[in-house]
Amino acid sequence: MRRAIFPGSFDPLTLGHFDVIKRGINLFDELFIAIGINAEKKYMFSLEERTKFIEEAFMDEPKIKVVTYEGMTVDFCKKIDANFILRGLRNPADFEFEKAIAHTNRKLSEIETVFLLTSSGKSYISSSIVRDVIRNGGDYTGLVPDTVVVK
Repeated sequence: MRRAIFPGSFDPLTLGHFDVIKRGINLFDELFIAIGINAEKKYMFSLEERTKFIEEAFMDEPKIKVVTYEGMTVDFCKKIDANFILRGLRNPADFEFEKAIAHTNRKLSEIETVFLLTSSGKSYISSSIVRDVIRNGGDYTGLVPDTVVVK
């Protein structure tokens, strides 16, 4: 069974994430959307909100499971018996950053990283940009799935 995780903070889930996840479903038998918990990080959305955004966005996808984890991603992969880490790439800077992490993960484990390029038209979207739009009262709805709602 080809089991993968797509790790991130998803603060919030963006159309870029959504794009990579939808395309990743076709590559794996199971895809775990793994929300990383980092006590040092200040999030705009609570863990419960982020989980709800993702679960509602993929409620009709039986191959997707939404989970949370703490610690190293490769340790979590081993815990759930995932052999792959799925990552999205928006630009060359993402590639350089993700390449270093992938090499480190490979050194620490047998887990392979699979990269998907974000579809054109979505490569400019990042969670930090979406948070800035929200903080400044802008229309964020064209940047996130419909399940992401700011209260």
